[in-house]
Amino acid sequence: MISKFIFNNQYLLNELPEHDKDMLEEVMHNKKYRKHEAIFTEGTLPTGIFYVKVGKIKKYKVDNDGREQIIYIYNPGEFFGYSAILSEESYGDTTVAIENAIISFISKDDFIHILNTSVVFSRLLLKSLSHEFSVMANLMAVLSQRTVRERIALSLLILHDKYKISDIEKKVFIMLSRADLANMAGTANETLARVLHEFKEDNLIWMEGRKIQLLDLKQLTLIANFY
Repeated sequence: MISKFIFNNQYLLNELPEHDKDMLEEVMHNKKYRKHEAIFTEGTLPTGIFYVKVGKIKKYKVDNDGREQIIYIYNPGEFFGYSAILSEESYGDTTVAIENAIISFISKDDFIHILNTSVVFSRLLLKSLSHEFSVMANLMAVLSQRTVRERIALSLLILHDKYKISDIEKKVFIMLSRADLANMAGTANETLARVLHEFKEDNLIWMEGRKIQLLDLKQLTLIANFY
């Protein structure tokens, strides 16, 4: 059920026919980004789309009080930034590297050309875009209707999935700053610290520095109230 809160474009590149995949990879230009470096900012005009090769990227908006609301975290294998080109509008959010990253850039002209050339890529992208709207609606509903405790539990479960390398991995460590975690859950740092301490006392999580490991996924799922 966590898929309700996760974009499904992570394997888009692998699902393309070999010819289409080669065509896409030929126009990708890699760039290294340092931790905290912006990829693009809200209100700027799009010049292309992006593909995460290494690292994690946070997508957020800033409210009227200047506070970040993290909407999503991209993993390696995910495309982003294409909705602004398809809608012919400026970027509606900001994306920043939360760790050192390598991002592939595909220019707007190349992206449009491949979109017009590859029927499969067009179909997969449309499917991904439709799913993203559903994910965004689910996330907004959570932020507006759930308690802080529920939101923090759900954020931890989403992050567990994002930091998980494989399904057989026994130990998954979430390595997100407390400020980013608070912004993701839509709460204050102090409230986050209190709830995390409660979760730790109840043996639901283990913490050391920035590291968080979930010990009781079943109970956290019940607390998140999203099943």
